[in-house]
Amino acid sequence: MIFYEDNYRFMYAALQEAEKAFDEDEVPVGAVVIHENKIIGRGYNQNRKLNDPTAHAEIIAITSASNSMNKKILEDCDIYVTLEPCLMCTGALILARIRSVFFSAFDPKSGACGSVYNIPEENKLNHKPNIFSGIYRDESESLLKNYFAVKRHIT
Repeated sequence: MIFYEDNYRFMYAALQEAEKAFDEDEVPVGAVVIHENKIIGRGYNQNRKLNDPTAHAEIIAITSASNSMNKKILEDCDIYVTLEPCLMCTGALILARIRSVFFSAFDPKSGACGSVYNIPEENKLNHKPNIFSGIYRDESESLLKNYFAVKRHIT
């Protein structure tokens, strides 16, 4: 699939958030929420830092965007995330009514937008975001592999 230049720009911003996570010894996943072609929310994994299993990049970015717009429904917003959202994050994206989800790499262990599950395609919930994948996939996968190689002391 061919994406627009802005899609790459926003995913690059999500990758920069993932690098922050990497630098802080967190699983390197980053996310940005977009409204009217502007970033209104940013997040990166902070599970260790916050001692919180729900502190995923998407959750933090959604919270930031909701605070920025002073509303809980983000129907005119898109999210860019470097890894396929898990069940929890997919649920949050649906509850926030995010219009479109762009993610880099599939997560074959816990992905819920096409890998292990495909929650948006089940048509059982009240909102169905558009799902797009593959933007900067290699870069996201490389960042994740490097992180886990360091964790496992593999060079």
